Amino acid sequence: MTINHQFTCSTTSLTRRHFLRGAGVTLALPLLECGAQTKSVSSKNDATPQRMLLISNNLGVLPGPFFPKTSGTDYQLSPYLNELKTHAKDFTVFSGLSHPACEGGHSTENCFLTGARHPTSSGFRNSISLDQYAAEHLGRQTRFATLNLGVNIDKANRSLSWTRDGVLLPAEDSPARLFRKMFIQGSDAKVKQRLQALKRRESILDAVRDSTQNYSKSLGQNDRRRLDQYFTSIRELEQRLVTAGEWEQNPKPKIEQELPQDIVDRALLFDKFEQMLLMAALALQSDSTRIVTLMVDAFATPVFQLKNDEKSSTGYHSLSHHGMRPDHLAQLEKADRRQMNLLRQLLGRLTDVQGEVGGLLDSTMVLYGSNMGDANTHDNTNLPVLLAGGGFRHGQHLVFNREQNSPLCNLYVSMLQRLGVESDQFGSSSGTLAGLKS
Repeated sequence: MTINHQFTCSTTSLTRRHFLRGAGVTLALPLLECGAQTKSVSSKNDATPQRMLLISNNLGVLPGPFFPKTSGTDYQLSPYLNELKTHAKDFTVFSGLSHPACEGGHSTENCFLTGARHPTSSGFRNSISLDQYAAEHLGRQTRFATLNLGVNIDKANRSLSWTRDGVLLPAEDSPARLFRKMFIQGSDAKVKQRLQALKRRESILDAVRDSTQNYSKSLGQNDRRRLDQYFTSIRELEQRLVTAGEWEQNPKPKIEQELPQDIVDRALLFDKFEQMLLMAALALQSDSTRIVTLMVDAFATPVFQLKNDEKSSTGYHSLSHHGMRPDHLAQLEKADRRQMNLLRQLLGRLTDVQGEVGGLLDSTMVLYGSNMGDANTHDNTNLPVLLAGGGFRHGQHLVFNREQNSPLCNLYVSMLQRLGVESDQFGSSSGTLAGLKS
């Protein structure tokens, strides 16, 4: 990282960027009070491992055809949800959920899994995302603690995954590269080279830790606490490197699937989406990981293929600002229905794959949603959210106050608990989500 922000402590003046040069490395420190006046839980081991796949399209869907008109367990499927009718008993759809004080139109796209407030405010820093929070508390159970994927993703600016320090984790957008990481072992020489690289990283972290022992004594109480948290993260990273080294020496799972060919044409958005959903399913099926995020970056998508040889008349973002124009609405509906069809295929695949007990969907929570309630008006309330699988009692439409929305993070707390994380709070939550039972 290259942060040039200067800060002044009570005894000295230095740049955060240059602080660790003497140790032979350059590493940014966390923001301390001297530079800007700015529940521990444990995992629960269940007999059946729980998993989750978190999917978001940052432009959402048309709200009218998505939300049902009736509620409860005997609700009538909406036009979009009718595309999923074969799995109607496998999912719950929600109305009246959003992140409190998370406003600003497209600026909220990085906050879908964090719930961080006021993303357009000066000095905004994101908070930890749901996937990373879960991984922290569950520990390393699989080769990859989490996998963060993207479709047409703008890697420099967008991601569903964020660290505890509010740092963006770049999404993997190459199915071929992901496949190699998960399933292709590599030669003994390559494995040895990888182990040596991991050891070098661990040595760098040792140097960083040792070089700050004296420096921390000159800081105030709050800054020392913040620096302690920072180096706790470093110690955790060291442990992850050790674990990664152990996994590197274990054989990778073997599957019949062939190495996929990356689709480079960004216009083939839904083909790329389908391909990445397959990769996510393979990751869960092979137990390479139990937590996957997938961001569909519609905002960065140019003119794209709707179906067969039909293309959109403009880029996805411009199309989302439809202004009630019939031609734009018709194109958006075709795009939305394609998403629903891909979701149906995913649920079918997870149902057919044998898990530890029953189909894999029984132990996999699949969340589909968006930070946009209505992209046409940049509305970030009443978010379209659907949760399938994971052992919950589904087949219902849960309706909350559409004027005073319930926190979406309440749903996240319910999911965390189902995953085995003994936590009653996450982000802006006020508890678990009423009406959702396992």
